[in-house]
Amino acid sequence: MLELGMKELTGESTVRAAWLKFIEPTDVVGIKINPSGAPACCSSPELVREIISALQDVRVPAHNIVVYDRYEYEMDIGSYQTLLPPGVRIEGIQEGFHDDSGYDPKVYCEARFFVEWETRSYMASLVAHELTKIINVPTMKDHSASGVTGCLKNLGYGTFSNVARSHRAPYSFTDPLIGVMCSVEPLRSKAVLHIMDGTRQVWHGGPLTQVQDFIYPAGTLYLGTDPVAIDTIELEAIERKRRERGAPSVSDVDPKNITANAGEFYHDPAKNLFYRRPGHIASAGKLGLGISDLKHIDHRVLAG
Repeated sequence: MLELGMKELTGESTVRAAWLKFIEPTDVVGIKINPSGAPACCSSPELVREIISALQDVRVPAHNIVVYDRYEYEMDIGSYQTLLPPGVRIEGIQEGFHDDSGYDPKVYCEARFFVEWETRSYMASLVAHELTKIINVPTMKDHSASGVTGCLKNLGYGTFSNVARSHRAPYSFTDPLIGVMCSVEPLRSKAVLHIMDGTRQVWHGGPLTQVQDFIYPAGTLYLGTDPVAIDTIELEAIERKRRERGAPSVSDVDPKNITANAGEFYHDPAKNLFYRRPGHIASAGKLGLGISDLKHIDHRVLAG
């Protein structure tokens, strides 16, 4: 499916030519995964291996391929270190919650939401200085604060420090912060391709749920160069599944559905911890990061 999608996306007749539209042999390529939610739902090692194989086919050496995420321990849970090819680098930006050594204090975005003492979020040094291209591999999930976690959230919140300050129950300022982060250079220019792993769709309890009732085997991949468009389609798919299951919309603002009980949230699709902000997708579109109007998105469905 990935090979077919790459040829359709680029209009090239061979897979190698398709990948060369985005990647050169001299690039240092970061593969931004989403291990959050492992083992139930995360960027699948099988898909990541296929991407790595394609990069090696265009002569990117293994030591110039970096699979990365914010938290090292979440990558450990997903067992990426043992499931990916030898020679490929696997790096966590942070070893723990309070480790800021992997960020560059000179590259940041600034915003104040809850009178927090630290108003800056710093970009990962790996992204700011070492990587030349980024392939974003998010998962297809709802999110208790941002509405969904897709291309934009995986890229922005997985690259910057000090992001939890944007949501303090029951309120969230993930809109507009997610889009603002994704617009900061050099992250914006380096993220050249987005491949959403929709083999499993979390329609409630994201991003960490392990409850199988809320994980639908969608069996889908979304490929594109526009993270806003992919997230718009993702949001529509999750909203459709929630309607099928009788759950409130991701955009629900009814106070009676807000709970401070995490256990209740994880087992009741009518409950949520925050007033969610899926509007961060449209806000990112207004920042010039892509198209959020479904009527104007070039969306093609391929059967594998």
